[in-house]
Amino acid sequence: MNTLSKDPLLQPLTIRGLRLKNRVMSTSHASAMDDANMPALRYQRYHEEKAKGGLALTMFGGSSNIAPDSPSVFNQLNVGTDDIIPYFQEFSNRIHQHGTALMCQITHLGRRGDAQAGEWLPAIAPSAVREDLHRNFPREMDRHDIERVVKSFGQAARRCREGGLDGLETMAGGHLIGQFLSPLTNLRSDGFGGSVENRARFALMVHEEIRRQVGDDFVVGIRLTLDEGVGGLRFDETLQIAEILKREGAVDFFNCMVGRMDTEITLVEENMPGMNRPLAPYLDKVGGFRREIGVPVFHAARVTDVANARHAIREGVLDMVAMTRAHIADPQIVNKIMRGEEDRIRPCIGASHCLYKKIHCIHNPASGRETLLPMQVPASETPGKKVVVVGGGPAGMEAARVAAKRGHEVVLFEAAQKLGGQIQLAAKTTWRKDLIQIVDWREAELEKLGVDVRCNLYADAADVLAENPDHVFVATGGMPAEQTLPGANLAVSSWDILSGDVRAEQDVLVCDHTGRYEAVATADHLSAKGHQVTLATIDANSSTEMGYPDRIVFHKRLAAQGVTTLAYLKLGEIRKEGNRLRATLTHELTSQTQEIITDQIILEAGTDPLAEVFFELADGAANKGISDVDAMASWAPQPEVGPQGYILHRVGDAVTSRSIHAALLEAYRLAAHL
Repeated sequence: MNTLSKDPLLQPLTIRGLRLKNRVMSTSHASAMDDANMPALRYQRYHEEKAKGGLALTMFGGSSNIAPDSPSVFNQLNVGTDDIIPYFQEFSNRIHQHGTALMCQITHLGRRGDAQAGEWLPAIAPSAVREDLHRNFPREMDRHDIERVVKSFGQAARRCREGGLDGLETMAGGHLIGQFLSPLTNLRSDGFGGSVENRARFALMVHEEIRRQVGDDFVVGIRLTLDEGVGGLRFDETLQIAEILKREGAVDFFNCMVGRMDTEITLVEENMPGMNRPLAPYLDKVGGFRREIGVPVFHAARVTDVANARHAIREGVLDMVAMTRAHIADPQIVNKIMRGEEDRIRPCIGASHCLYKKIHCIHNPASGRETLLPMQVPASETPGKKVVVVGGGPAGMEAARVAAKRGHEVVLFEAAQKLGGQIQLAAKTTWRKDLIQIVDWREAELEKLGVDVRCNLYADAADVLAENPDHVFVATGGMPAEQTLPGANLAVSSWDILSGDVRAEQDVLVCDHTGRYEAVATADHLSAKGHQVTLATIDANSSTEMGYPDRIVFHKRLAAQGVTTLAYLKLGEIRKEGNRLRATLTHELTSQTQEIITDQIILEAGTDPLAEVFFELADGAANKGISDVDAMASWAPQPEVGPQGYILHRVGDAVTSRSIHAALLEAYRLAAHL
């Protein structure tokens, strides 16, 4: 028997007559790919890539709204109007042609809504309990509100059915249905509050109305929080609620989640865990729920690797394993499993870049750009060109990978002993070590693609020209920005500390002039090792340029590790004070100065491009080293130049200091057209 036929992940599953071809799925999320709250071409193409990749079910429309007092606050779909039906029909046809099922999530945000968005209607909730994260004061729902919202759920479900979808789920965790279920948000004393049975009444009414509207051959589930922690919905209460819904035939599956989402830290650590949390942290709890309930169970929470996914299905923990963020990193997961290429799956590293940059994976530039960039690098119509890449950081590795996938002969020069550039330093910091997988995956791909990688070689123009190149990419990165403030030579950089080139002293002042990762990660790294750290930032708080998932984790860690954070302070001068240092800092708002005496000062001010080889090569290049901005902005190939000479491009931090994703995107969009 074929080994693949025994793979638990590749076994079919039937739910209420719907046959799912395997056990791999992607759960609903708000992708911000909508056009005026409708799932048009961009939205559909994003999900179609997953369908092409072989998964059985793609769910879409995270937090899709069903009523006007549940407005779009983060680019959700509007399932509260019949206008969406033609979009659903087109979407269904697009996904079904790949043998993949399609379902939508429908919800009412309740207190998570925004009274100053959409139609400017007051937020509603079971009780007038404010949510700290979305910050609205809701009004308590009366019986008319309850009946109106129940009807709205039914009409939204009808639109899903008429749109040709295979099913839907309601969203309970943290949203209106879940607010009725939770004792934290339901303080009612009528028939909808108090006991578990009463708190479940609204959910049951919603699902009964949905079933009336969609009939008996349409799959309906619920995304349900199993445990909210102290003071919230308990696991034993969730079991009771699930039994009620099961007994009444209200659901065909439970999509299980754990924790709360009403503060930034609970959203990041409990609801959507990233790299600061273990892989698949809730499988034991979800498995316990499944054993008790006996209804198909779906689950997504950092199940990013095939080993954990396969274990969850094999051991009966789950019926469908949701590898949602993993499919943003690599939509071809199932196809690669079937081809025996699990080792070539681009890993989801849990960076959570896709959460705050809305489905732009930190190291898959094509994700979220499916109508602009090819997800699978196509072979060139004119393969065999000689491509030389100078610099083996993220941009250089990506340029080399894509050029090789296109069918060209690629040489990669790297001055250091290892590939990876600044990622090698970033991965040394405490909880962000998984960043190194960005490097490891590309290094493995370069080897498989036959790229000639030459480390420990500081290439100059002569080295490049000796290869007789057709195309040259200069990806030499940058170096810590040169500073002119008095005493700047007395400071060290985050690079010095993280590389181990300079020993960290006990009492350290970190001066952050960027609001990015480097300074904060260094402060975190040192304080975790027991150093006394003061972090001075030019902004209102640290980590200003980070997305919320990383920012809140850093804030928590720095507070727990005793770091003193000082806001609006810019380093102006450093002087020696015996065997210590005196830093003079100026307040950005008041211009007042203050002085801090410390053992060591770490100054972070970004990087300056290290691009000498680019300028040495520019005059001899057919394009003079010019990357046409208009072509890049329109996602088009670079304009043709004369047949004589090589084409030269500069990418990544060799241009200017930017993020990992920006560097990878720049390399991809240029190399994909070679």
